[in-house]
Amino acid sequence: MNRTDFQLLADVRIAEAKALLDQGMFAGAYYLAGYCVECALKACIAKLTNQFDFADKKFVQECHTHNLEKLLELSGLKKERDSGALADQEFFANWQVINLWKETSRYAQKSQLEAQQLYDAITDVSHGVMPWIKQRW
Repeated sequence: MNRTDFQLLADVRIAEAKALLDQGMFAGAYYLAGYCVECALKACIAKLTNQFDFADKKFVQECHTHNLEKLLELSGLKKERDSGALADQEFFANWQVINLWKETSRYAQKSQLEAQQLYDAITDVSHGVMPWIKQRW
């Protein structure tokens, strides 16, 4: 997979999450919404690689994770996110919601409120995580 693949997949996953949310399938909506952020952060990581570079094995292995905070760190965007969160309380609150998502969410039942909060934290036009990531991917 390359950067463009991850970008497209992020957009598909959030659209799927919205469709499930609209159909009352909250657990699936929650799970796929979180994967949207994972794919977007992996697109940011892919942007760091050069076509003919031989990638560091440890770095590559660390990138094969579903931990959003770890992916944020590997993307080199953690400090920028932290400063943005200090300046914007709504942005900070959205990251707090997103950091509750785990890959193991696929095994959990989620309420409409939980799914809607995650979706909104990701997609909010002014303070959402995806608009912020898309400016950097």
